[in-house]
Amino acid sequence: MTRGISDILQFVEENDIKFVRLAFCDIFGVQKNIAILSSYLEHAFEKGVSFDASAIAGFGNVTESDLFLHPDPDTLAIFPWRPSQGCVARFYCNIRYPDGRPFEGDGRLLLARTERRALEEGFSFQLGPECEFYLFATNERGEPVLKPYDRADYFDVMPLDHGENVRRSICLTLEEMGLRPERSHHEQGPGQNEVDFHRSAPLQAADNLETLRTAVKAIAAQNGLFASFLPKPIEKESGSGLHFNLSAWRGEKNLFENFRDCPDPQAASMLAGILRHIPAITAFANPLPGSYRRLGCFEAPSAVGWSAQNRSQLVRLPAASGSDSRIEVRSPDPACNPYVVAALLLEAAMSGVREGLPLPPPSDFDGADAGESRLPQSLGDALEAAGQSEFIHSVLPEKYLSQYIKQKEREFAEYTAAGDPYRYEIERYFDRI
Repeated sequence: MTRGISDILQFVEENDIKFVRLAFCDIFGVQKNIAILSSYLEHAFEKGVSFDASAIAGFGNVTESDLFLHPDPDTLAIFPWRPSQGCVARFYCNIRYPDGRPFEGDGRLLLARTERRALEEGFSFQLGPECEFYLFATNERGEPVLKPYDRADYFDVMPLDHGENVRRSICLTLEEMGLRPERSHHEQGPGQNEVDFHRSAPLQAADNLETLRTAVKAIAAQNGLFASFLPKPIEKESGSGLHFNLSAWRGEKNLFENFRDCPDPQAASMLAGILRHIPAITAFANPLPGSYRRLGCFEAPSAVGWSAQNRSQLVRLPAASGSDSRIEVRSPDPACNPYVVAALLLEAAMSGVREGLPLPPPSDFDGADAGESRLPQSLGDALEAAGQSEFIHSVLPEKYLSQYIKQKEREFAEYTAAGDPYRYEIERYFDRI
């Protein structure tokens, strides 16, 4: 339920909130923000806060540079890691033109539109993200270095797992901010960790992921560490994935319940729709040149298939029952824009229902079955698939799509021209993702 503006202003005053961060994502999923004094918050709700869009890649040019941030009242959260006196709070924002029109590059508005379309067609979705990241040491100047925080392995405990207390602080911080972290543990790579969320509405789930990124980096810095969401920060170790657990509901019925024994026809078509369109979605789910070094290694998928048993498949059907029944889409990585990827996955699922797509048989063996299609092998291949996809053009605004592809083609060209592509990516992205 949307909070009243007067209630929010009263809450801000009673909790000694002095600074408010208005947060949003650029079209590539990189979080941005502007800080305002709390005394200016009422004006921000009424009029929005302008910013120079031409200074943000993909947002605009000098002839069309004014955009406005409109805070979403339901996203208020206090940053627990900041001082308790003169608190800092945050709102996620929707982005609009001066005349009030939605900005085409706003992933939040895109996902909200998809949620509304799903409800109109009789469906509601929930997402439960699982996000992996690495913890690295820092040097005497506080700068990140490529030295993992520990040498632990999957599910290890102290003293091998040095990240236990950091994950504890992250989860308690998220809970204090009103989120529902469900599990956390050490992952396969040295210094690699994972935090999983309980399922929620797609827009809230994407907001939660952005909050996770902020909290993880803040808590890591407090512990003299650096957190990286780069999909493949260490060349010969496990890459970091962002798995989307997706459930679909028609009224009170979870369509994926009993899917192993008696698949609901609409749920089967949803899964078929995701499998059909995932090659074109890959340009957004795996947005960096180095994203493709992760796919096909350490259980990250490379083939387009599904399974109730094989964990290395693109879509897995976890062993769960009742309201917890779901599918798990395993190919995206945490460098993506979660709003855009979530919207594309939901649109793909709904397109499968509209077209009555049949579900191919499961792939329950290691490796790709004969004739099984594969994910794009490079960012260049993925961008080509996206550009040629009628589905992508039907979902994403052309202004957004053209800006995204143009910038990513430039990045891919620079990556392939580099003498040492891995070193190029570390130098370009390591301290930004």
